Amino acid sequence: MKSIIKSARLDQLGITASVACAIHCAILPILITSLPLLGLEFLANIWVEISMICLSLFIGTYSLITSYPKHKRIIPIAMLLTGFLFIGFGHLLFETIEVILVPLGGLIIATSHWMNWKYSKICSHKHSG
Repeated sequence: MKSIIKSARLDQLGITASVACAIHCAILPILITSLPLLGLEFLANIWVEISMICLSLFIGTYSLITSYPKHKRIIPIAMLLTGFLFIGFGHLLFETIEVILVPLGGLIIATSHWMNWKYSKICSHKHSG
């Protein structure tokens, strides 16, 4: 039972980090000109973005991989990978639509955590093997 609670908290943290990343990526292009006036120019720093992506990647991978043996559903992992592909494609390949792909990737990652949390909650019994 303790590992289920731990997994649920990781999913909640993952949802929060992914949504924060999506909001950051969606709003930043709009507010970028006013950031220095607000003292928030650090949000436009590439290292803030890389840190958010790495945090989401670490939490997502750990949470979903440790929960998979409980519910045996691959959809959350596939969605996590899809979300990171959207983010990667937005940053590296399709910069013209980055403002759409990156926040969408963050929301897909948040959804993968939500699905994982729901599956883990439903499947709270012990599996043999």
